[in-house]
Amino acid sequence: MGHAGAAAFAVRYLGNGPVEALPRPELRCVREDERAPVGPAEFRRVLGNFASGVTVITAPGAEGEPGPAGFACQSFASLSLEPPLVCFMVGRTSTTWPRIARAGVFCVNVLGAGQAGLCRAFAVSGADKFAGVAYDPAPVSGSPRLSGAAAWIDCTVHAVHTGGDHLIVVGRVDALGADGPQEPLLFHRGRFARLAGD
Repeated sequence: MGHAGAAAFAVRYLGNGPVEALPRPELRCVREDERAPVGPAEFRRVLGNFASGVTVITAPGAEGEPGPAGFACQSFASLSLEPPLVCFMVGRTSTTWPRIARAGVFCVNVLGAGQAGLCRAFAVSGADKFAGVAYDPAPVSGSPRLSGAAAWIDCTVHAVHTGGDHLIVVGRVDALGADGPQEPLLFHRGRFARLAGD
């Protein structure tokens, strides 16, 4: 089957009602006695050329916890329209992720161009990240919705998958909104950036 035949098959497959999961491909991990095909420094240097938006993922504090949880995240993406799903990636060693997992809900706060300081505040570990930060509860989950964010997406944890040294968290979107057109905060080559003017 050539490329055209494969494409036609995919169109027929995807056009016939709900999409069923395909069998998982066999994955082969790099053994401890093998050299990784790409070193971490080179991986980071090259992938840094991909500009990404910046978000803060927040969740309400679970019972017995001191307050809400949150962390800065640039690995966020929309995933599906039907049903509406988004995803973000979080390091397995994150101390914030277990708190979000216990809450079972989260809000993605898409940061605007003037919110680099807010991003830095949520990128630190061990501090009270919400000190002096204005927010209100997202309408469904009650997760902190940060004031001034360009957009917010209120979610329930739908699935969690492993991805190397990270976890891939899929969220079902329950509510969302945007506060009008606003330039995004971007991250590119290890620093914050803005869109160039027309």
